[in-house]
Amino acid sequence: MHDLRWIRENPESFAFEMGRRQQAPDIDGLLELDVERRASQTRLQEAQAQRNALAKRIGDAKRSGADTAELEGGASLLRVTMGGAEMRTERLDQTIKAILEALPNILDPLVPDGRNETANVVVAQHGEPRDLGFQPRPHYELGEALGLMDFSAAAKLAGARFTLLRGGLARLERALGQFMIDLHTDTHGYTEMTVPALVNEATAYGTGNLPKFEDDLFKTTDGRYLIPTAEMPLTNMVAGEILAEAALPIRLTALTDCFRSEAGSAGRDTRGMLRQHQFRKVELVSIVRPEESEAEHERMTAAAERVLTLLEVPFRRVLLCASDTGFSAAKTFDLEVWMPGQQAWREISSCSNCRDFQARRMNARFRDGKVVTFVHTLNGSGVAVGRALIAVMENHQQADGSILIPDALRPYMGGTESIR
Repeated sequence: MHDLRWIRENPESFAFEMGRRQQAPDIDGLLELDVERRASQTRLQEAQAQRNALAKRIGDAKRSGADTAELEGGASLLRVTMGGAEMRTERLDQTIKAILEALPNILDPLVPDGRNETANVVVAQHGEPRDLGFQPRPHYELGEALGLMDFSAAAKLAGARFTLLRGGLARLERALGQFMIDLHTDTHGYTEMTVPALVNEATAYGTGNLPKFEDDLFKTTDGRYLIPTAEMPLTNMVAGEILAEAALPIRLTALTDCFRSEAGSAGRDTRGMLRQHQFRKVELVSIVRPEESEAEHERMTAAAERVLTLLEVPFRRVLLCASDTGFSAAKTFDLEVWMPGQQAWREISSCSNCRDFQARRMNARFRDGKVVTFVHTLNGSGVAVGRALIAVMENHQQADGSILIPDALRPYMGGTESIR
C-alpha cells in the first residue's frame, strides 16, 4: 500500500514510478478524491464539535429547568448531517483504498527498466555447467526410468500438474527440505515455524495477494485460501502489531506445502514437475528496521545461495527488471540454477525486499524511540524443494541413469551415495 501523503506531495514522481511498472493511474483523479475526502472529514469533525457543544447546552438547560425542545431539534438535525458525512467519508475512503491497493510497489532506483525478462541483469554466476560426457536427460525421463517418478498415477489421483514420488526420490525430496531447514536455523539464525496451510482473507490481503491475484489462489468453500507460499502466514504474524525496537530483526523460516492455481500458465512447463499445483518450499521471512532492509536483502539472498553451493549445482544471481519484479517487491534477486536436461537456467529462488509496502497493508509497526513507524518486510525462497530435487537429479545424473547424492544430503539419506 502506498503513502497517500507522499503521493499528494510528489505526484509527478509517483507517476514516473508507476510508469516504470507499465502503470498509468489517474493521479489527478485520485488527488481530487483525496481533497473531497478531507473536506468531508472536516465537515464531519465540525459537526461533531457542534454536537458536543449542543449536548453541553442541553445539559445546562435541563439542570436549570429551561425548555430544551429547540435545542434537541437542532441536535436531531446534526445527527442526520453527521450520518451523511460519515457515509460519504467512508465511501471516499473505500474508493481511494481500492485504487491504491491495486498499484504495485515503487521500485528501487537500481532496478533496471524493461518490459520483459530479457532486461533482467545477471549479477554473478557461481560454477559452470559441466560437460557430463553424455547426453543429459531431463528429470522426468530420469525419474520415470528409475520407476520412482509417476505422473500417470498423480493424474489419476488429482489431474494435471501433480507428481507422485516413490522410494529413493520421495526420500530425497524429504532430505532436501530437512537439510535446508537445518541449515537456515543452525547456521543462518532463522527461527523454525509451523504455520497454517489455510489462511483468512485479511492474511492474503496483507502480503498483497488479494485482491489483485485472487485467481492465482485456491479458495475453500468457507472463504479461506490455501497458501501459495509460507510468506503469507509468516509475514502476517506482525500484522496490527507495534513491536519493540529490541524485537527486531525477526527472522523466520518454514517448510510447507504450497498451492498455486498456475492461472495463465496454460501450455508452459507441462512436462515434469517444474510447475506444479502443489509443491514444497522452504520460505525465509525477515522483519527489520527500515535502515537495515538493504543489508538484510543481501543476507537473505546469500543464505539461499549457500543451499545451492552445498548441493553442488551451478547457479547465478539475477536482478529482475521493472516489469519482472513482483507486485509487492521494491527489488528482487532471482537465483537461477542450471538444468542440464533442459539446457537452460531456471529460477529456483526469489528473494525480495518489500520495504514498507506490505507493512502498510498489515499496519505492522515498531516503536523507534518516541516515534512509531512501519517495519520493512523481506521474503525469499530458501529454496523451492521440488526445483532443488530437479536440479540435483539433472546435475548429478550418471550415464547409467543413476543419481549421485551430494555430500551435504547423505546424512539425511542414511548414508546412501546414489539412487539407482
